[in-house]
Formats: sequence, C-alpha cells, structure tokens
Amino acid sequence: MRKAQDVDVLKAAAAEIKSCRARAQISQEELAHRADVHRSFVARLEVAETQPSLAVLFRIADALGVAPAELVKSIAGRLKHERGDG
Repeated sequence: MRKAQDVDVLKAAAAEIKSCRARAQISQEELAHRADVHRSFVARLEVAETQPSLAVLFRIADALGVAPAELVKSIAGRLKHERGDG
C-alpha cells in the first residue's frame, strides 16, 4: 500500500503529464510512441496507477517538448497547490 504522500505525488504527476499532453495536442498513443513506452503505460500514468522511472520521465518530458527539470518543477508546483501550500 502506498503512503498518502506518494499517492499525492502520483496524482500531481498524472495531472501534469495529461495537461502537457493536451497542450501539445497529441494522443496517448502518440506520446507513447515518442517516449518509446506502451500506450497502456501512458494511460495508467494519467490516472495515477503507475509511476515512471527516472529514465522514462526524461523520455516523456522530451516527447512533450519540455525540459525534464521543468516537468518536475511543474509537478512539484501542482502538488504544492493541491495540498494547499501554494
């Protein structure tokens, strides 16, 4: 069982990845192709059922056209906002 704070991070990452994908106007399938992962993995990411490894997070960021550091910063900002810290 995941700790509550881990679930919060997964949910923030899921929402940010989905938001970035929507802004890029690409499908889950296209993101998966660009990041060299399976489409079902992207779907599970976007509903916070799984988490990417660091290497996959870098590939996802690249596939979305954002720097990995910016993606992580955006996830952290979303997490802070959702927790009411921001």
